[in-house]
Amino acid sequence: MAASTRAGLILAGYRLGAAVSRRLSPRLFGGVCRAVGLGSRLVAPDARAMVARHQRRIDPSLHGSSLRRRVDAVVAGYTHYWIESLRLPTLGIGTVRAGIVVDGWDHVAAGLAEGRGVILALPHLGGWEWAGRWLADRGVPVTAVAERLEPVELFDWMTGLRAELGISVIALGPDAAAGVAAALRRNEVVCLLCDRDVAGGGVEVEFLGERTTLPAGPAALALRTGAALLPTAVYHTDRREGHLGRVLGPVDTARSGAGLRADVERITQVVADRVADLIRQAPDQWHLLQPNWPSDR
Repeated sequence: MAASTRAGLILAGYRLGAAVSRRLSPRLFGGVCRAVGLGSRLVAPDARAMVARHQRRIDPSLHGSSLRRRVDAVVAGYTHYWIESLRLPTLGIGTVRAGIVVDGWDHVAAGLAEGRGVILALPHLGGWEWAGRWLADRGVPVTAVAERLEPVELFDWMTGLRAELGISVIALGPDAAAGVAAALRRNEVVCLLCDRDVAGGGVEVEFLGERTTLPAGPAALALRTGAALLPTAVYHTDRREGHLGRVLGPVDTARSGAGLRADVERITQVVADRVADLIRQAPDQWHLLQPNWPSDR
C-alpha cells in the first residue's frame, strides 16, 4: 500500500472516530468502553501484556483473573480518553466547567502570579485535555508538547483538534525546549507528559520500584526559567463527564550548588516520586501501553 494511501486511510479512520464520538450519548460511554476493554483480550494481546507488566509494578499481588480485569479497566479507560478527547471541542463552556473539580488550583494561581509560567508535569492518566480546555475557557493560555505522530497528516489533524480546545501544541523535537521557554516567558501553563522517556536520553531515576529514565525537560526548564513545577493528574470520576484535577505543591527547584546536572537529576527524581503517588491513586486509569523500563524490552 502506498504511503499516501495509508496516511489517508489512517486520517479518515480518526475523522470517522471523531464523528461517531461526537454523536455518542454519554449514557453509552461506559458500555462502549467496557466492551473495548474485553475485546482487547482477543485483538491486542501484546499491548495487554505490556499494560499487565506496568500494573504489576504498582501492585505485585495482581495475577490471574484480577490482573486480567485490571488490564480490561485500563483499556476501557484509554478508550474513554479518546472518545472524550474527540468530542471535547463540541462541548459548551458550561458543560466543561461543571465537569471538573480542581484540587490545588491555588498552586497554579500562585505560579501565574509570579509571572514566570507554570509547568504541569503529568502522567498518561485520566483525561488531561479536559483540564486544558477548562484552563483555556478561563482565559489561561495553555501550551502542550506532543509526540510527533505518523503520518504527519494525523499529527497536523490532532494539533488542529487541540487548537479547537484552546491548547497550542509544540512538536517534541530539538526545538521544543526553546518553544516551551518562550511560552513560559509569556506566563502560560505548559503541560508536559513526564512518565515516559519518548525521545530518549533522559535522566535515570527510580520509578515505581525499578530503575529507568524519565524526561529531563520539566526539571531543566524549571531551573532555566524559574517557572513553578507542579506534578498534576486529571482523573475520571464516577460522575457522568466528571473529572478531578489534583495539583500537588511546587517541587523545590532552587539551585543546590552541586551543578546543573545534579540539580536536574534531583528534581527529576522528586517528580518521579510524586507522579508515582498520583498514579497509585487510580492505577486503572494509567493508560501507558509502551515499554517504559529496560526490562520491558
